Amino acid sequence: MTDESTTARRRGRPARNALAPDATREALLRAGVAALTEKGFAATGIDEILRAAGVPKGSFYHWFPSKEAFGAALVERYAGYFARKLDRHLLAVDEPSPLARLRAFAADATAGMARHDWRRGCLVGNLGQEMSALPEGFRARLLAVFADWEARVADCLRAAVAAGEIAPATDCERAARLFWIGWEGAVLRARLERGPDALDLFIDGYVASLCRKPSPKRRKPA
Repeated sequence: MTDESTTARRRGRPARNALAPDATREALLRAGVAALTEKGFAATGIDEILRAAGVPKGSFYHWFPSKEAFGAALVERYAGYFARKLDRHLLAVDEPSPLARLRAFAADATAGMARHDWRRGCLVGNLGQEMSALPEGFRARLLAVFADWEARVADCLRAAVAAGEIAPATDCERAARLFWIGWEGAVLRARLERGPDALDLFIDGYVASLCRKPSPKRRKPA
């Protein structure tokens, strides 16, 4: 006798797994992002990822021909996730102050690190610190991600210029690059200290430096 639920499933819509053939790939990517934000690429083994995702080794190599290909997919995934986080804050229509939007991003990222007990950092920043041990192909990928993030912050700073929050002469591209250089360093220090002080100190100092009026040039003595 045929089970009624089985018959209904065959006649109706397919089971959930059949609708999501890449569910295994998604599980691997989620496990990979968690591992690389905490431990880095070199210290993370494939077997560890498989255990965390709960999938067999054959499934890994079905989706990713090598650990390097897996790492490249993780960079792409994390870059997209973080770009959406930046846009959510830096393009927020309910906050008229661009600098307040930048602070909101910093507060959100700080809260995210706290939720994971300061064990996890930035996947892109972690890989950048490991560059000497990574395949050379990662260098261009990581630089492209930072360039994208810098462009988003530069747009926010241009909005701050338009709003009169910072000086019209501000070099927004340079200031955006400075933001990410400083922020990544603050993330590293926050993980080391297991606390938010470095992140808070950086964002306060960064915003203050943007708002500070330039000192008048001194006249040379006659």
